[in-house]
Amino acid sequence: MVASGTLAITGATGFVGQAVLDDAARQGVGVRALTRKPQAEREGITWVHGTLDDAEALRRLAEGANAMLHIAALTNAAHPTQFEAANVVGTAAVIEACKQAGLKRLVFVSSLSAREPDLSDYGASKARAEDLVRESGLDWTIVRPPAVYGPRDKDMLDLFRAARLRVVPLPPKGRTSLIHVADLADVLLALVPTGKDVSGKLFEVDDGQPQGYLHREMARLLGIAVGRRRVLPLNLPARLLHAAARGDRLVRGMKAKLTPDRARYMVHADWVCDPVLAAPADRWQPRIGARTGFTETARWYRAHGWLK
Repeated sequence: MVASGTLAITGATGFVGQAVLDDAARQGVGVRALTRKPQAEREGITWVHGTLDDAEALRRLAEGANAMLHIAALTNAAHPTQFEAANVVGTAAVIEACKQAGLKRLVFVSSLSAREPDLSDYGASKARAEDLVRESGLDWTIVRPPAVYGPRDKDMLDLFRAARLRVVPLPPKGRTSLIHVADLADVLLALVPTGKDVSGKLFEVDDGQPQGYLHREMARLLGIAVGRRRVLPLNLPARLLHAAARGDRLVRGMKAKLTPDRARYMVHADWVCDPVLAAPADRWQPRIGARTGFTETARWYRAHGWLK
């Protein structure tokens, strides 16, 4: 349960942010949320119109809040400078707004890709943002999620659609951790209240599956979720994956899900969360494993016409 008071949130209208808003509403947490576009009125939420490069909007967001949850990030970009502007400069702006408002508590949502910053421009930008948070002088906590999925997610939708066709294209053989977006929202809110167990700490959060999931196991669970008991897990060689990323960029442009930058970190064999860096068990424990989570996600996709 989040401590009483107002929680300021960036990225509230995104995939993860919307799940956090839903969870905050269930917990009765008052939220002040940054938004680029006008939003419908919603009980418990005060919308602050602005962006990460709008110092005045960030000041209004932070003013009077008890904590800042910084979720906003750019995950797909045509050029590394775009990652730098959104993820590094944007984080610096959030930190400055917190200082100007006298807001001490900051929970920063990073990415497991920051663990290997040499593999991708996105991961490198999140690693640099982490450094800014560590050096901020604020009461900070950093959270590194692995692959996040669930209702509203478009990034993994193509894999669900592929499973319907009984062939799931995958990176080279390896393992990955996963987390359902509802569990991620839950742990983010659980980590907001300060304490010696979380202050100045970095956590890698997942669904509790030891050693994560083999890629072929993830393909099997995707198949079960869409009603295909047998699917062919197709591990693509790195060279072919890079070629597919270039092709996706040509066909779908900025809407491409498999970008060259993503392909560079997808070929890494180990994206498993370190259990030593797990969140404190008395604050949070995962509830949704991949089998249940994939099935629920597929059901949501069908209900909203995203999946046949």
